[in-house]
Amino acid sequence: MGASPEHFRTFDSLRLSSLGVGTYLGATDPETDRLVEEAAHESVLSGAVNVVDTAINYRMQRAERSIGRAIGRALRGGVTGRDSLFICTKNGYLTSDADLTTDFWGYIQRELIKPGKLKIEEIAGEVHSMSIPFLRDQFERSLVNLDLECLDLMYLHNAAESWLPEIGYRRFLERLADVFSYYEKERDRGRLQYYGLATWSCFRVPKGEAEHLNLDDVVEVAKNAATGGQAHGFRFIQVPFNPAMNEALVLKNQRIADDPLTTFEAARRLDVGVFTSAPFGQGRLLSHPRVPALEGSKALSLLQFSRSASPAILAPLVGQKDREHVRENVRIARIPPLTEPEFADTYGSLLEKP
Repeated sequence: MGASPEHFRTFDSLRLSSLGVGTYLGATDPETDRLVEEAAHESVLSGAVNVVDTAINYRMQRAERSIGRAIGRALRGGVTGRDSLFICTKNGYLTSDADLTTDFWGYIQRELIKPGKLKIEEIAGEVHSMSIPFLRDQFERSLVNLDLECLDLMYLHNAAESWLPEIGYRRFLERLADVFSYYEKERDRGRLQYYGLATWSCFRVPKGEAEHLNLDDVVEVAKNAATGGQAHGFRFIQVPFNPAMNEALVLKNQRIADDPLTTFEAARRLDVGVFTSAPFGQGRLLSHPRVPALEGSKALSLLQFSRSASPAILAPLVGQKDREHVRENVRIARIPPLTEPEFADTYGSLLEKP
């Protein structure tokens, strides 16, 4: 594919495509496994995508395994090299294993609680934990699922949303420090390149709400967690962003020193790269009357919106299981991203309240 020169972006010496593969939704069955694997392989095969995003809890570990098979095929076929791919996954949420017949809590009891890797009091809302033995166990399972020796990016998954309302801001940052120290140890071992926070609301809600998190505070935690005088590995966040969920672009809910900033502005100033999720609003925006078409496609237009809104954004992540959808979405690689004035002219009206 003849990608435009601007399609691939440089961040911290990485060359990243401005479109990434997402793997969130889908049934836990062999047919969905096949569709996810084929879509990921087709995306990498196109030459337009080298960013792949998954999580251990997506489809109860089967999403990671599908991606592992797709990566293996691409590498064995000489489609790409390992150093050219940027593989991201997430831990924090409790998950069972869809390949086993054990019920969810039976699995958690057998695999995590009885071996002493997790305690009941270390679980928030029956779904999330920041326990280091638990995260270590999940890290190991992700390596196996993905068939990798090193993960490019591990996100702590929706931790602020799960824990801030329960334990408050100060205690959350203390627990975050423990997690970041663990991730730094994995970096020292050569099994992890970067870590970050995958989020839903903490960077989108107004300051003062229980789930709100200030990005500058997180970076300070990472600086203190770094070892041996090296730079910390906290370099990425993931934030939902589309025309209906545009807070990261328009809401000044972040603060660095005395400067009020949007999340994208704060990330840019702190040299934190942003991947965005939900570019299609889980499909709802594809039929939105105010979304213009790009080359006859609202999907392409929404991808253009998500990757052009701010220089902090590296790529939107799009889930896909249909070959025709893959072929439509990767067309974005041939189209240059918009400049700031072009974005305002094309999409400014979408940011206005109806």
